[in-house]
Amino acid sequence: MSAADRVAEALRTAGASEPVTLPDSTRTAGEAAAALGVEVGAIANSLVFLADGAPLLVMASGAHRVHTTGLAARLGVGRIERATPEQVRAATGQTVGGVSPVGHPSPLRAVVDEDLERYPELWAAAGTPHSVFRTSFAELVALTGGQVLPIA
Repeated sequence: MSAADRVAEALRTAGASEPVTLPDSTRTAGEAAAALGVEVGAIANSLVFLADGAPLLVMASGAHRVHTTGLAARLGVGRIERATPEQVRAATGQTVGGVSPVGHPSPLRAVVDEDLERYPELWAAAGTPHSVFRTSFAELVALTGGQVLPIA
């Protein structure tokens, strides 16, 4: 089963919206926002970090950069560092530029950027650099089981 199929199945199981495949790349928040005609802040980026060596999924607003030192302090971990593309694939089964908040081999500890709540409609990657799905803040928190925190 492909990464996109696993994401679609996870979304169906959760009762979330179906993925949409776009002709334009959605690899970055800016590309996704342009392809969808939405504000970059409404893009929920799925970023993978290592928190004291363990995978951590951070759902960040496309308008933000993750402040790893501050987030580490809020989570009570010693260090947060960006995962390598190989570590991302091992943790999610997906490649950088298409990482979805769902469809991973096993659940990941997750954080959801509190600023995403400002947007009535969010868009997140659906397992490929050309696929996305529509969601809401509440649904994103439920899908990921994420802790809502400031990340910027």
